[in-house]
Amino acid sequence: MNIGDAALASGVSAKMIRHYEEIGLIPKASRTDAGYRTYNERDIHLLRFIRQSRLLGFSMKQIAELIGLWLDQSRPSSKVKQLALTHIGELDDKIRELQAMKATLEKLACHCHGDARPDCPILEGLAQQTL
Repeated sequence: MNIGDAALASGVSAKMIRHYEEIGLIPKASRTDAGYRTYNERDIHLLRFIRQSRLLGFSMKQIAELIGLWLDQSRPSSKVKQLALTHIGELDDKIRELQAMKATLEKLACHCHGDARPDCPILEGLAQQTL
């Protein structure tokens, strides 16, 4: 199938498919005599794997490692689990950061009258070195 069909079948845009190929995340596509990329079911399966990994927030480096583990039938599942647990820790850190951001913004918004007055605790808080 061509790149447009591969994009529809995998849920990955044609632009991202080209990008993944450029950075070496996926192998170079086969080409027709006219130079058009062609993809098979294995390629689509790999693109879906990448898409799902991205939806779970894995980095490109982690996805490359996951692909290597996925393709290695003799790999120990402990390596996959460790990668997932590391990512869970990263997500926990990000959740804490986002919760702290939210709490700060809620505090600033609570102190803002939100009326016609020009003074605004939100802008004053953003202008401070530290919140």
